[in-house]
Amino acid sequence: VGYDPKADGRNISSFEVAVAGSVSGLVTRVMISPLDVIKIRFQLQIERLSRSDPGAKYHGILQAGRQILQEEGPTAFWKGHVPAQLLSIGYGAVQFLSFELLTELVHRATTYDARDFSVHFVCGGLSASAATLAVHPVDVLRTRFAAQGEPKVYKTLRDAVVTMYRTEGPLVFYKGLNPTLIAIFPYAGFQFSFYSALKHLHQWVLPAEGRKSENLKNLLCGSGAGVISKTLTYPLDLFKKRLQVGGFEQARATFGQVRSYRGLLDCAQQVLREEGPTGLFKGLSPSLLKAALSTGFVFFWYELFCNLFHHMKKGDS
Repeated sequence: VGYDPKADGRNISSFEVAVAGSVSGLVTRVMISPLDVIKIRFQLQIERLSRSDPGAKYHGILQAGRQILQEEGPTAFWKGHVPAQLLSIGYGAVQFLSFELLTELVHRATTYDARDFSVHFVCGGLSASAATLAVHPVDVLRTRFAAQGEPKVYKTLRDAVVTMYRTEGPLVFYKGLNPTLIAIFPYAGFQFSFYSALKHLHQWVLPAEGRKSENLKNLLCGSGAGVISKTLTYPLDLFKKRLQVGGFEQARATFGQVRSYRGLLDCAQQVLREEGPTGLFKGLSPSLLKAALSTGFVFFWYELFCNLFHHMKKGDS
């Protein structure tokens, strides 16, 4: 992942990098959508995630899964899947292409090693920020669909876009952008840098494994990088989700208490005051599980498709 001046002749075009990023995002999204829906429900719940709170609708991953299945059916786990797929495809393409170009620019224009931890952190953060700006409106749509219960407020993607634009104005599609950008830079920076660091660590610990376990190594190192980065930046992800459903309170009535926030600082203050420090980490368990699977599989599929393109060019296929 990223430009490597020492690579053994791997010649992947920018288009192929973008395709590999898109496909890796698409396949991964299908796999982790149920965890994403549960995570969003947890993040938006004001009440404690505990059986001891009589007002709590959800208090555990398995309990939430059973309740969503019982009340809304199996398709509920893929609510908002169309905008989520658009998000994953667009985000993956822009992020991996930007990262490849930025690391190559660092190698050619500076004296820094393009494989350094710090270079991967900065380039990973910048590439994710560019991808976020490109797809944030779709992220808001995905969150709205995943957050709504029954009966649905939005029936189709087109209905959601038209209704949100008419009732809340064009800026509704950029709700939660500030905490998203603040969180995504270190989150993605840590993802790319820890992924590279963990791969080097794996090579140091198990040098004899060679390339025979390359795919498994990519999956495990990606999962580890996802867990570390998500834990370090989690509260900002929670604030983003709370802000994205602002003005959408009627669809949240059946889930328990609802709150309105005036901005990022007000959201942080209200969460701390009403829900305590643990409120900053609501939904962390499904989020870490999702981060481990999604980051692991994104890097796994990306590397797999890049290698596939490389072998096709060499005629090995």
